[in-house]
Amino acid sequence: MEDKNIMKTGTTTVGIVSKECIILAADKRATAGNFIADKKVEKVVKINDYMALTTAGSVSDIQLIVKLIRAELKLKEIRAGRRSTIKEAANLLAGIVYQSIRGYSMIPGIVHFIFAGADQTGVHMYDIYPDGSVSSIDTFVASGSGSMFAYGLFETQYKADISKQNAIDLAVKAVNAAIQRDSASGEGIDVVSIDANGVKKELSKRLIVAL
Repeated sequence: MEDKNIMKTGTTTVGIVSKECIILAADKRATAGNFIADKKVEKVVKINDYMALTTAGSVSDIQLIVKLIRAELKLKEIRAGRRSTIKEAANLLAGIVYQSIRGYSMIPGIVHFIFAGADQTGVHMYDIYPDGSVSSIDTFVASGSGSMFAYGLFETQYKADISKQNAIDLAVKAVNAAIQRDSASGEGIDVVSIDANGVKKELSKRLIVAL
């Protein structure tokens, strides 16, 4: 039976594959139940020069896992003498998430990441689900309490050959649609692109008006 005293959180994060790059975007609101805890959270996080992820879930677990994946990838690079591929990094992150939720704790770690990056084989995006499972994404994906609104737009407006600028515009529309209807999403939007040149901040706005 659901415990109605559990504090719930929400967000909207999205990832889109375009013909030039991958676009990651998210809103900026952090909630604790019905309370808006922060209005300027960056939920699109740069892991290194060529990898980034979006965050959804328990803030403390997110912060710890981000620190762990950064450190593990750096150690792996030093030991192997090369950069990790995006697939290797995604599997490493999924393993950390799996251990977090399977650990012995009264409060299990619940996190959801959209992970993307560029390597010698191109750009890649993965959905790292809260149970530690990994799914390769070649079109679009969304997570968080506002994801159903984003998916509605993606299903009707996404095209396989979408350009970078159109993907950015679609990401903004998708997150904005969630902001209009999901009380746990709001305050603004961050948009990041990932291509062969690395991770680049494309847009950061505090307030989004209806489009």
